[in-house]
Amino acid sequence: MPTRLRKVRKRRGSRTMGWGQIGQHRKTGAKGGRGMAGGHKHKWTKLLKTGYFGKEGFHNPTSKEVHAININELAGLVEKLGGTEINLARMGVDKLIGKGYIDKPVTVIVKSWSKAAEEKINKAGGRIQPPQPQAG
Repeated sequence: MPTRLRKVRKRRGSRTMGWGQIGQHRKTGAKGGRGMAGGHKHKWTKLLKTGYFGKEGFHNPTSKEVHAININELAGLVEKLGGTEINLARMGVDKLIGKGYIDKPVTVIVKSWSKAAEEKINKAGGRIQPPQPQAG
């Protein structure tokens, strides 16, 4: 339907836009109250339909979030912090991933890493090692 033929265009200037007496369809009475008013009465089905109660979707309780960092982010850290050894495990990073490029030899301490990350670190003259277990 063309825009010029729509009801909203046809009713412009008619004061009530086709809703009868002035004031009908204007204030909160037309909505059944403000906000959550009527949530246990006339708006109950609306709350049920919108998923207001309970959670939506699925959640896997056995899944674990892995905090990972790329090689290019590691290169930025090397420039920012300096030094030849970076302990990512102490920073809360779980895994090193091989996206990016590094040219400085650096020793990286991290729990896990990808093959590509290991190749790039070794090519730059550095090495990757797992963190030492805490004595105690």
